[in-house]
Amino acid sequence: MDRVKVLVVDDSAVVRQVLTELLGSDPGIEVVGTASDPLLAREKIKRLNPDVLTLDVEMPRMDGLAFLENIMRLRPMPVLMVSSLTERGAEITLQALALGAVDFVTKPRLDVARGLGEYAAELIAKVKAAARARVQPLARPALKLGTAPPPRPAAATAARFRTTDRLIAIGASAGGTEALRLVLEQMPADAPAIVITQHIPGGFSRAFVDRLDRHSPMLVREAGDGEAILPGHAYLPPGDRHLRVIRDGARWRCRVDAGPPVNRHRPAVDVMFRSVAQSAGGNAVGAILTGMGDDGARGLLELRDAGAATLVQDEATSVVWGMPGAAVKLGAVQEVLPLDRIAGRLLELAGARPLAATG
Repeated sequence: MDRVKVLVVDDSAVVRQVLTELLGSDPGIEVVGTASDPLLAREKIKRLNPDVLTLDVEMPRMDGLAFLENIMRLRPMPVLMVSSLTERGAEITLQALALGAVDFVTKPRLDVARGLGEYAAELIAKVKAAARARVQPLARPALKLGTAPPPRPAAATAARFRTTDRLIAIGASAGGTEALRLVLEQMPADAPAIVITQHIPGGFSRAFVDRLDRHSPMLVREAGDGEAILPGHAYLPPGDRHLRVIRDGARWRCRVDAGPPVNRHRPAVDVMFRSVAQSAGGNAVGAILTGMGDDGARGLLELRDAGAATLVQDEATSVVWGMPGAAVKLGAVQEVLPLDRIAGRLLELAGARPLAATG
């Protein structure tokens, strides 16, 4: 197999050197060049034809978002964003994912020798996954930071849904920030309760939850430990924490904890799915969206064995078909659907039925 050709774009010479050395340590990757700003990068993309671009979020001469938007319109290619762990960095990174970036990593902590090996493993895995990702041309401008989506048609929001004792559980990773947004946009305000695990660094979780909340008729929030799980609400774990669902009499509650990583992740989809299988069983619906690796596959099988309905996003609409594909291979999946059909099917499987719209 040919080596993955990478172009590293960052305004810091030190970061360029570190990323080059870390990526170059893997025999399956070749760093074909570096650039200190987007204008230099544009020329090197033409000349070197890289498979993957690592791109600093904030750049001189042309900001990273403007450069990324140009790439996705004129020459779509896999881009891995390199972001600082700041509030602004988180917001810009989420916007970059909306523009078509495959995934992101945080900037390497150059003052901490300890843990650089773990960072290198993550960086290398994400670059290789990006090289296999499906990248689509940018068809429309992404929503700007802090803006709300256009209002939904009245007919879509006027419908009312009956909800019973049902719970929807969704797991996602690479490509999932946008896939989750599209699913939650289609959920009515009184949809069955949803619990979600998305692989994302702790420093980005608050901005991610806020963004989902702006785009969904449901109330999207960071789960509090012991918080009751209610219809019309979607819950994600705060920071670097696992989210579990526990039974408390006739209701479910969130359990948030800092247990050890599972499948190298905290939060881990398997942890959440396993708890839902134990607490909700056949009253649950489980879904895996686009993502790298195999986290969630075994948990989805446990859900299916417990009587829950299970589905995954199809390969054609997934950015990375690692997690969904692993679940299919394991026999955990009852249905494989394109992204635009997942929200409606989750509602059907959860027993939500539209009633006649009222005038």
